[in-house]
Amino acid sequence: MSHYPPIEPHDHGLLDVGDGNLVYWEVCGNPEGKPALVVHGGPGSGCNATTRRYFDPDRYRVVLFDQRNCGRSIPHAGDPATDLRHNTTDHLIADMERLRVHLGIDKWLLYGSSWGSTLILAYAERHPERVSEIVISSVTTTRRSEIDWLYRGAGQIFPEEWERFRDGVPEEERKDGDLFELLAAYGRLAEDPDPAVRERATADWCAWEDAVLSQEPHGSARPYSDRPPAARRALVRICAHYFSHAAWLEEGALLRGAHQLAGIPGVLVHGRFDLGGPLVTAWELARAWPDARLEIVEDAGHKGSATERLAVRTALDGFADR
Repeated sequence: MSHYPPIEPHDHGLLDVGDGNLVYWEVCGNPEGKPALVVHGGPGSGCNATTRRYFDPDRYRVVLFDQRNCGRSIPHAGDPATDLRHNTTDHLIADMERLRVHLGIDKWLLYGSSWGSTLILAYAERHPERVSEIVISSVTTTRRSEIDWLYRGAGQIFPEEWERFRDGVPEEERKDGDLFELLAAYGRLAEDPDPAVRERATADWCAWEDAVLSQEPHGSARPYSDRPPAARRALVRICAHYFSHAAWLEEGALLRGAHQLAGIPGVLVHGRFDLGGPLVTAWELARAWPDARLEIVEDAGHKGSATERLAVRTALDGFADR
């Protein structure tokens, strides 16, 4: 089995992180167990109950949180009036530290996937003394080259779908083919005063994301488009906000800084057929981080598989008593 039985939080709350933001958090499992933090993807997806089940509830004290402006955190980006100026990678790193202090945790294991892996690496390279181990699936570092692949390069495989995605932005706003201007334009459309404009931009963005993952045999056929409306709107706004700014990270900074993770054991789990985040990033990270082990899952893409989920649980089980 790749999951433990369902589990409910025994503690939760809203943490005031400043700038008018309240971040939702919850804790489940053994209050005296090994501390672990779940860092969700997206950016803007929010945490979910299934992720709790990767952890042995008898051995782990599992902390989950919704990053700024998504999930149960407030204000919510599903409201076009919500200001995202105070939602950056640096803000999220500070939120994680504030939550750690709030919960009285000295060190914690970090687990996350996709965008969550970028945020984990950024946090761990800044605060390595606060990280005991790291488990990452669907590895990303949000380099401009990775963003370019996801929102343009994959159009070599899905040209019709990418043309529809590009044409979702009026031609005069495309800025001579600048991809990051295209993504920023989607962010503006997703908060347009006209609800129809917002809904069209949200639908176009999600349709492209679904197309990139459409050849994977596992998981939902519409993992983005089938989300609840408010969650879908928040995801698109936050993704456009982060990716149009390359997550406010210098190009290649997380790979260059991987030496700061020395002494932190890590497991990287990545699907061979991940078109959303190709395997090469995980490969490069494993070469730059001597304490990390890369596990390539032959039947998985970005949406994962039972094999991939079992690899994650096995890695977490292996660290539980460390």
